[in-house]
Amino acid sequence: MLTQLNSSAMYLICGSIIAFVAVMCVVFMIRAYRAGVALGMDTTKMKRTITASATFAVLPSVGILLGVIALSGSLGTPIPWLRLSVIGALHYETQVAEAAAEQTGITLSASQMTPTAVVTIVLLMSVCIMWGMVLSVFFTKKYSRKLKGKASQGEAEDTAEAGGKGIVGFGDVAMTAMFIGLVSAYIGSYFGQIKASGNWLSLAVAAVGALAMAVFILIREKKDQEWIDGFSIAGSMIIAMAAAVFLAKL
Repeated sequence: MLTQLNSSAMYLICGSIIAFVAVMCVVFMIRAYRAGVALGMDTTKMKRTITASATFAVLPSVGILLGVIALSGSLGTPIPWLRLSVIGALHYETQVAEAAAEQTGITLSASQMTPTAVVTIVLLMSVCIMWGMVLSVFFTKKYSRKLKGKASQGEAEDTAEAGGKGIVGFGDVAMTAMFIGLVSAYIGSYFGQIKASGNWLSLAVAAVGALAMAVFILIREKKDQEWIDGFSIAGSMIIAMAAAVFLAKL
């Protein structure tokens, strides 16, 4: 199965889509640059911004590369490469792939992978994340007009202060609640593994990853190091993966 997933046909299909998106990004970058020139923006500052953005994008891409490597062992290289290059997110793809595999009665491993499982995993990964694009087509214009209307009336934005307290938008609260629930479900399953088989490795690795992220956040807030935001996820993953190797030997 893994040989088929790494076939030339799969590379051609996925590579063509990625190439199209890459070309589209270049087109938009050129048009944005020309628009900046037309608005009278300083070309030196624009070029400096382009260089800084490209450099800053290197660190977050490390986490994406780790995600591709992690999933390539069970789904081949082309599919994870496509998913994480176009619209996928590192935390989303790995979690959905694992959940979909469990629903087909297997684990996310090449030895157990079947055509049915592959189709189910890829379909679920694609369908579950596409709604942001779909809803944007129908509602972004209306939402933009609403935001402009609020701005013209001088109303507060999502995080404006009222009575000394910040007002947080519903979207922020819902997203935070969703991730807390998701993390809680995974942590609960790790405790279940300890109860069922005495395997404490997953929980220990999760604790190490959480501790590493806490350290990154602390550095970001106390030392005002904004650059660390792009490195925190990748750094936490690398530290957690190293801990998994070390603890597994114990």
